[in-house]
Amino acid sequence: EVQLQAYGGGLVQPGGSLRLSCAASGFTFDDYAIGWFRQAPGKERAGVASISRSGGTTYYADSVKGRFTISRDSAKNTVYLQMNSLKPEDTAVYYCATAPVTGIATMPYEYDRWGHGTLVTVSS
Repeated sequence: EVQLQAYGGGLVQPGGSLRLSCAASGFTFDDYAIGWFRQAPGKERAGVASISRSGGTTYYADSVKGRFTISRDSAKNTVYLQMNSLKPEDTAVYYCATAPVTGIATMPYEYDRWGHGTLVTVSS
């Protein structure tokens, strides 16, 4: 069974950190670029970060550049999103997804498989 599961969300104070994980199973993990997206209430889903198959190329949205880091561990079939210096505007449901591309995919339409989201709330 193909599965893509995001977890690690929660409530954190402004300035705090969280690490999200995206665990994949049922398909060849290394054949896909992986992306993180988020959707805040009343807003469209937006790209946050993405990483190529090899992990050698990454992309970050301007809003998270310098604060978030995406990485992948092929041995564990898992992609991580380390989020530091969190702000209230980072509050959203975060999703991971796969893209069958050789490089980087930054647009939602490039992704073919989506996991269930995990909620991140940044509030004091």
